[in-house]
Amino acid sequence: MSEQRAIDALEASGLDYEITRHGRVGSLAEAAAARGVEPRDLVKTLVVRRAAGDFLFVLVPGDREISWPRLRALLGVNRLSMPDKEVAQEVTGYERGTITPFGATTAWPVVADAELAGDPRRRISIGAGAHGVAATIPAEAALAHLGARIADVTEPQES
Repeated sequence: MSEQRAIDALEASGLDYEITRHGRVGSLAEAAAARGVEPRDLVKTLVVRRAAGDFLFVLVPGDREISWPRLRALLGVNRLSMPDKEVAQEVTGYERGTITPFGATTAWPVVADAELAGDPRRRISIGAGAHGVAATIPAEAALAHLGARIADVTEPQES
C-alpha cells in the first residue's frame, strides 16, 4: 500500500510528523482547512521530466505555481515537461494527487521553492501516498532531509 510506504519513510526519516486523513476536498482552501494549515503551507509535489528517464520532484507552495522559465534556467535545460499520470505513477510508485518524495520508488532529486524555506518554525503539509492522507512536517528539517535544492522557481497562482 502506497500510504504505508510513505509513512514508513517518514518514520525512518526521524522527522516529527503528524498524519491527517480527510475526505474529498474541492479547493485549496478546503484542503488546507482539513489539514489545519494555511493554503501556502499545503505543498504540492510535482514530478517533472528533464529527459527520457530523468525526473525530479518540485515542491510548490499551495498558493503558487511553477515558473517554467525559472525552473528551466535553474536546471540549465531548454525543455521540461510533466509526465502523464501513468508515467508519473511508474516512476514514483504513487498515483497523481498522492505523490510525495517520501517513500517514492526512486529517490529523484528535489527542488523546493524558496518560499518554503527560511522559517525554522514553519510546518508544511505534504501528500502521504493516498488520496486524503497528508503529513504535516517541519519545513526546514524536511527540506534538509530530502537534500532539496532551494530556489525561486514559482510565481503566484493566477486566480
